Amino acid sequence: MTEYQYPKLGERIWKEVLPNGLTVAVVPRPGFSRKLAYFVTDFGSIHTDFELEGKTYCVPAGIAHYLEHKMFDLPRGDVSAELAELGASVNAFTSYDMTAYYFSCTENFEDCLRLLLEFVSVPYFTEESVEKERGIIDQEIGMNLDASESVVFEKLMEGMYRRHNIRIPILGTSETIREITPELLYICHRAFYTPGNMILCVVGDVEPERVAALALEQLGSQPRPVGKKLRKAPEEMTCPVFSQEAKMEVAMPTFQLGFKCEPIGMGEAAIRQEIIGDLAAEALFGESSELYLRLYEQGLIDSSFGGGFETVDGCAMLTCGGDSHDPAALRDAILEQGAALADRGISEADFRRMKRSALGRRIRDLDSFDSTCFRVCAYHFSDFDYFDFPAVYESVREDEIRQFLKKTVTQERCALSVIRPLK
Repeated sequence: MTEYQYPKLGERIWKEVLPNGLTVAVVPRPGFSRKLAYFVTDFGSIHTDFELEGKTYCVPAGIAHYLEHKMFDLPRGDVSAELAELGASVNAFTSYDMTAYYFSCTENFEDCLRLLLEFVSVPYFTEESVEKERGIIDQEIGMNLDASESVVFEKLMEGMYRRHNIRIPILGTSETIREITPELLYICHRAFYTPGNMILCVVGDVEPERVAALALEQLGSQPRPVGKKLRKAPEEMTCPVFSQEAKMEVAMPTFQLGFKCEPIGMGEAAIRQEIIGDLAAEALFGESSELYLRLYEQGLIDSSFGGGFETVDGCAMLTCGGDSHDPAALRDAILEQGAALADRGISEADFRRMKRSALGRRIRDLDSFDSTCFRVCAYHFSDFDYFDFPAVYESVREDEIRQFLKKTVTQERCALSVIRPLK
C-alpha cells in the first residue's frame, strides 16, 4: 500500500487499488482501542436505471434500501448475531447515492472484517425471506409518512425536480416495493456490489497491509463487470412548484426551503463548489449572519432552524428548514438578503472569519472515526482525496460566494414545502 501524508492536518492515509478493482483506504489511529470499518458501494436509491453486460434494466424505486436489508442474511442465518458475539456493533444505511455497511469493535477485528466482507459480497435471497422483508419495509414506509421532518423534505424534492430520482423517497413506496423480487435483487447486487464499484475504509490502530490482504483473500483477485448508470435528461434550473403545503399532526408549521443548483461534477472542482455553497449558506443564514439574528428577533425562526449546501449524484441545492409561524415571510426575507449580499458583497473580515470557522469545523470532524470514514468514502466516489480540503478552502475567493448567491438565491430557483397543523 502507498502512504500519503498531510502535514497541515497531521493526518496519514494508506491506499491501494486491489487487482479486483476494490479501493482499500486505512486511516491509522495509533493507540486507540476502537476500530471502525466501512464497506461502501456507489449505488443508492436514485440509481434505478442501468446497463449490465449489454442489457438495460429499470428496477423499482426503493430497491437499493431493500437490498441493504437483505444483505444481512446468509444461508446459516442473520450475520448480525455473529458480529454481536464477536463484540462488534454493526449497522448499515442507504442514501440517495450510496449504500454503506459498517461495524465498530475493540477486539476480534480481523474476524469481524472477514464477516463484513463476506455478508456484503455474498447475496442470499429466497422468495420467502424477500416476501417477509416486504412487510417490514412497508411498516418503515408508513412510519416515514408519519414523520413530518421526512415528509416536508420529500415534498420539497417533488417541488424542486421534474425528472431526477431524488423526487422519489429512498425507501420507495408501498406500491414500488411490491415489484421487488429475488431476481431483481440479484441483478442489482451483480451490477453494483462488485469490487470495482466499492471502497473499504478502516480507521483505527490496524496494520494497513493486513487489511488489504484480508480483502483480497475474501473477495478474490478477479475483476468483475460494473453496471453503467443511465442518467436522465438534465434538469432545468427552475423549480416546477414554487410552494406547496400539507397538513399533519404537528404543533406548529414546519418547513423546508430549497434553491436549485447545478450538479457539482467530479474532482477538485466538485469539492470547490461544495465549499462555496457551504460558505454561501453561512453568509446568508448561518447562526452568525445578520439575517439569522434579525429573523430570530422577529420570531420567524427558533433553535430548530438550520441549513446548508446539499449534493447528490446529479443534483445540488441550498436548503434550510425548521419551525416557523410564517414560512412565506421567511422565504421572502432570505430572497431579499441573498440579493443584498450578492450586490454589496461580504466584508474581508467577515469572509476570513467564515473560512476559518468552516475549515475549523472540518478539521475537528476528523476527531470522529465515523465522520472521517464516511467522508473518505463519499469523496472517493467524487474522485477527490478528502484530506486535500484545506488547500481548496485557502483558494476560495469572496467574489465566488457573491456570484453563487446572485445566480442561486432567486425566485425562479426557489421552492418551499410547508407542513401545517391539522388544527
